[in-house]
Amino acid sequence: MATNKLLEIKKYGQSIWMDNLSRDLIRSGELKDLAENKGIVGITSNPAIFEKAIAGNAIYDADIEAGVRAGLSLEKIYESLVFDDIRNACDILRPVYDASNGLDGYVSIEVPPTIAHDTEATIREARRYYQEIGRENVMIKIPGTDSGLPAVEQVIADGINVNVTLLFSVQSYVSTAWAYIGGLEKRAAEGKDISKIASVASFFLSRIDSNIDGKIDAKLKKGVDDINVEAKLRDVKGKVAIANAKIAYQEYKKIINGDRWQALVAKGATVQRLLWASTSTKDPSYSDVMYVDELVGPETVNTLPPATIDACADHCDVASRIETDVEEAYTLIESLKDPDINIDINQVMDELLVDGIDKFVKPFQSLMDSLENKIKQLSPV
Repeated sequence: MATNKLLEIKKYGQSIWMDNLSRDLIRSGELKDLAENKGIVGITSNPAIFEKAIAGNAIYDADIEAGVRAGLSLEKIYESLVFDDIRNACDILRPVYDASNGLDGYVSIEVPPTIAHDTEATIREARRYYQEIGRENVMIKIPGTDSGLPAVEQVIADGINVNVTLLFSVQSYVSTAWAYIGGLEKRAAEGKDISKIASVASFFLSRIDSNIDGKIDAKLKKGVDDINVEAKLRDVKGKVAIANAKIAYQEYKKIINGDRWQALVAKGATVQRLLWASTSTKDPSYSDVMYVDELVGPETVNTLPPATIDACADHCDVASRIETDVEEAYTLIESLKDPDINIDINQVMDELLVDGIDKFVKPFQSLMDSLENKIKQLSPV
């Protein structure tokens, strides 16, 4: 029988989570099997995943109808469906949570993406989600926006697990790490326990390459007279996201070796792990597991969609590579400033954050629209 490569990855200190959740997955027993036998030790969800799970799926109809009969609002019916799935997934993963002493076994749910730029609303909803879901192993996802990070700090101080999402730039990751540390420091100063709080910083990958590759392809399409310039451009394609992630990991190492973090470790704090997200390869000419193979390393998480899980279980080339070719990574990112390449990495990251929020807002609104239509269909005349 072929070896499941996902199980090999665990030996290098990386946890594999799945970027997917649906009621079918829960009721069929597939999620339980993935957790018990296939090496999946966490779940991430987002509005796009729930839109796919709920829209047009009759498995939710009875609960929608019950919500209609109870006179619940559209928003409350939505939450009743999603919170139920999150609770059940948390219960399935609870043995993982217990066995890992709170390292893994988490299920992430995002606050409404429509409040990504509203600090107070984010804090309020994160608290409410955590309380209403009522599971120790739930993680509340908060976007790493300028408005989101103060919310992260406060919610961590409240003792709530947080998955900081939509991180693209190295600086956004660093800011996230300090928000986590600030929250823990605030909680510790109040004499409260900080040993049971967990957090991950979700650092996005494939969207970076898609954006930069698109810019390079546009330059090549216009035509490049110098063969050396063309070679420079082609050499950057498909490499920036992994280089960026390796640099972020170096920043992570600096932070955890610093005095502020070590003071928290002495009080029982758990490290905020970097989580590699957006790990499905968008360009079919690239390896379908490139965002797994190149970023295996200690104290990290990789969250994979189902197709990437299957691909990796079959043919990942497992080795710890997070600290290989680090100097080359810095050189590659620096090369984007070369006049022949001329790509502003900061501008790219800003574009990706705006686009990333939009990619969550649109499916969220689409789901609410489809749910509203279904409520009308199921409502008594």
